[in-house]
Amino acid sequence: MTFRPPALTRLFAVATLIFGGFSASTAAADDPAPNIDLGKPFAQVWRLQGDVFATGKLGTPRRLREGATVHVGEQIKAASNGEAVLKTSDAGIVAVRPNAEFVAERYAAEGKPSDRQVLRLITGSLRVITGWIARFNRNDHRILTATATIGIRGTDHEPYVLNADAGAGMHKPGTYDKVNRGETAVEAGGGQVVVPPGKVGFARAQDKGVRTRALMTVLLPTLLDRVPDFYVPGAFDAELDRYAESLERQGPKPALASAPSPAAAMAELPPAAVAIAPLPAGCAPEGIARHWLSRFDHAIATRDIRTILGLFAPEMTARATVRNADGTTTTMHFTRDEMVQSTLRSIASLRDYRQRRLSVEGALANGETDASCSRLDIRSLVIEQGVMNNAPYRFESTEDYVLELRNGEWLATQAASTQR
Repeated sequence: MTFRPPALTRLFAVATLIFGGFSASTAAADDPAPNIDLGKPFAQVWRLQGDVFATGKLGTPRRLREGATVHVGEQIKAASNGEAVLKTSDAGIVAVRPNAEFVAERYAAEGKPSDRQVLRLITGSLRVITGWIARFNRNDHRILTATATIGIRGTDHEPYVLNADAGAGMHKPGTYDKVNRGETAVEAGGGQVVVPPGKVGFARAQDKGVRTRALMTVLLPTLLDRVPDFYVPGAFDAELDRYAESLERQGPKPALASAPSPAAAMAELPPAAVAIAPLPAGCAPEGIARHWLSRFDHAIATRDIRTILGLFAPEMTARATVRNADGTTTTMHFTRDEMVQSTLRSIASLRDYRQRRLSVEGALANGETDASCSRLDIRSLVIEQGVMNNAPYRFESTEDYVLELRNGEWLATQAASTQR
């Protein structure tokens, strides 16, 4: 028998509705087949400049556009004028620098111990800002190159592969890794060096025709005295700096010695915050998203039914997908009237409610511009727990909304949630 808290979680608690989690998670992570991740969505293109291409198994490159999906196994290559910022579903970032080339070999973000992200950097540089996979499962979050493996410890860093034809003077071919926040561990030749913030780790490529035995010491990774001058800021780095800072403000990272699972990390959530984020001036999708969601969260925490209902348009449609005990899923659809009835029934029974938003994203909807700015798409990863009708519940979910500006107010016209 499947346990469903009456009206299902806060949103279900607030509307039978929505909030269970978003389903990128129907694939079985325990499937023993080799690389079951191939072809799955890896990331969406968040920012783009110039020419960046993705090549799949058929070998035909496709030019990336903002909003496009990049899949596991596709080879991503930026031209000399190209840069792209890819955002993964665990709120991580992979920024592709000019002339860089890499492949996402493994990726799964399902809130399980088997969650993973493995990138193979072929040449050039990336900037990687880790999401919650690195926080909760750092052993399966790494970057591979021809000369080294870079282990991630909850980090903002810039791996760089300098090939032999590009190496010149004091810059030797090999793998470099500059750490901006957190730590990485560069492993090569049986050795390892931990790279702290502000430092660069280096693993040298073996010279052709020279036997490894004679180069064992030289091939061990090391810390450089200074940052190589080929490290230059990308076109979107100012925005990425703010993004990395916002992730740090969301809360402390787990201790490196024993990174807990998402469930363990949420075992003692603080009481739900009630602060409302300010509404930004002008067209600032992410700021508007944070403002709307904070009003919604505040209304739930304070049992303010009037505000809850006022955040949704009368013709709003909602969809909730929940997991059954046998591993299957059930999807339910709701109208605004059904949400109202569910809210009235369940809000009174909700107590000890606690939640944490792991990420918030806001973007202009298709067809919108900064000038029009009347429809937004919102996505948020959230963990919630509490007691409803004397029964405890806990949900991990991705919430998706479409907001529309009406008479100066942002109202949700669509809502969807899938339990993770």
